[in-house]
Amino acid sequence: MTNKQCMLIIGSQYGDEGKGKFTDILADEYDYIVRFQGGDNAGHSIVIDGVKYKLRLIPSGIFKSSKKTVIGHGVVVNPKTLIREIKYLKENGFDVKNRLFVSNRAHIITDYHIAIDKYYEDLKGADKVGTTLCGIGPCYSDKIQRVGIRTSDLLDKNELKNKIILSLRTKRDLLPHIGFSMADVQRLVNEYYALGQQIKPYISNTIDLLNKAYHDGKKILFEGAQGTFLDIDMGTYPYVTSSSTVAGVSSGSGISVTKINSVLSIVKAYTSRVGEGPFIAEIFGKTADYIRERGGEYGTVTKRPRRIGWLDLVMLKYAVNVVGTTEIALTLLDVLSGLKEIKVCIAYKYKNKTISEILPNNKEYAKCKPIYKTFKGWTEDITTIKTFQQLPKNAQIYIDFLSKELDVPITYISVGNDRIRTIRKG
Repeated sequence: MTNKQCMLIIGSQYGDEGKGKFTDILADEYDYIVRFQGGDNAGHSIVIDGVKYKLRLIPSGIFKSSKKTVIGHGVVVNPKTLIREIKYLKENGFDVKNRLFVSNRAHIITDYHIAIDKYYEDLKGADKVGTTLCGIGPCYSDKIQRVGIRTSDLLDKNELKNKIILSLRTKRDLLPHIGFSMADVQRLVNEYYALGQQIKPYISNTIDLLNKAYHDGKKILFEGAQGTFLDIDMGTYPYVTSSSTVAGVSSGSGISVTKINSVLSIVKAYTSRVGEGPFIAEIFGKTADYIRERGGEYGTVTKRPRRIGWLDLVMLKYAVNVVGTTEIALTLLDVLSGLKEIKVCIAYKYKNKTISEILPNNKEYAKCKPIYKTFKGWTEDITTIKTFQQLPKNAQIYIDFLSKELDVPITYISVGNDRIRTIRKG
């Protein structure tokens, strides 16, 4: 790891793969840890000495006292969440002074973005996406329409007022449906200017900060949020997030893509999903309940029970290709302990044909049926195992099969929540 100056950590499934844990582990070897897309819809948790800490916006690297953390301009920032998390970290003994930097170009999520999110989701009825209702999509929409508000705008009251007026004016017909009106302008200006004063110490030109760090030989770790199949372009659209989870690393941080020289893909040993959308290898009943409870498969942000399925190699091969994976961390392997058999989806059956592709039409994709390869399970508790060779033979067979099929080395195996419950392989 020590010779990889810029590493990207990215989820290979529908999110919740365990990216936060590996950001925490690898942060020891890096100087800067960077979030580059998403917002406070992307919950991640870290277990340190048996204590679980949860964040939604600030990068996981903040738990390392010697590291600097950056929220890049590709992230949409709810200043209320940011302030709560700063307070939460301080209360738990983690100092953020001179270690947290928020891009002065990052767009701001307001209360009316959250109201719009809920309104649009309700309008969709049975076709709802299953959004976290955090205002992410409406904020990105304002950004694209060029009526957004950025962190730097919060520091200039006159400019902030002009931006809020413009933003609300473009929503004039929508305002009565979301409980807002043009009469709210001054209230919003006062509220968000005050919030801006609270986060002012952290607002920075992070593009220059990161590029200077790179040219000074500093090492940078990019912490992706969500997962490959929630990418706005390459995921199962429209059941996706509102940002580029795959290619957003450069556009959301200001570090050229040519500088990224390592990609660690996080792969959960089974599959889970929050919200709507096709899920070919989804399972139900006792086995799904067993995995859900052992894996604590409930949303960090939403608290909703996650849908459960077997590992899907069609998905993973696609993810490896579009992400450019150089190595894999396999997570939550311990959750599978106790199962008599474990299945892996190796292809799909579609209209009496065997296919190995992700169909772009969700209605057609949902008609695919999984073709499984079955492995024998294991009963041993593996949470204290330190080496690959100590794992049960059936677990080794499972891991070796995945690595061979994906043609990518599995260099880490997670066998428990805590950072010490990790096997380095190879």
